[in-house]
Amino acid sequence: QVQLVESGGGSVQSGESLRLSCVVSGRQFNSYTRAAWFRQAPGMERELVARMEPFAETPYAYTVKDRFTISRDNAKNTVYLQMNNLKTEDSAVYFCSVFNSWGQGTQVTVSS
Repeated sequence: QVQLVESGGGSVQSGESLRLSCVVSGRQFNSYTRAAWFRQAPGMERELVARMEPFAETPYAYTVKDRFTISRDNAKNTVYLQMNNLKTEDSAVYFCSVFNSWGQGTQVTVSS
């Protein structure tokens, strides 16, 4: 059974940075594995933030492009989301998705 555990969220000021982690257990992934980060703000639909595709350019939501970076460490079975220059509109619960499974989410709150 695949399990995903996100961490790294918190409360920060505008302009600061956070790095989210998503540890995957129950199945080993590699460079061919698709992985993605989504987020959901209160009252809003869940939206794609970034997705890693094998042998393809990584698509980012236009609202986070050039500020967020998705990456992976195959040896640690972990997916990361580096978030720089955070804005108040980035406040949401962030979820990772790998192997069609979801984690429980981690809260990110950005204040001005």
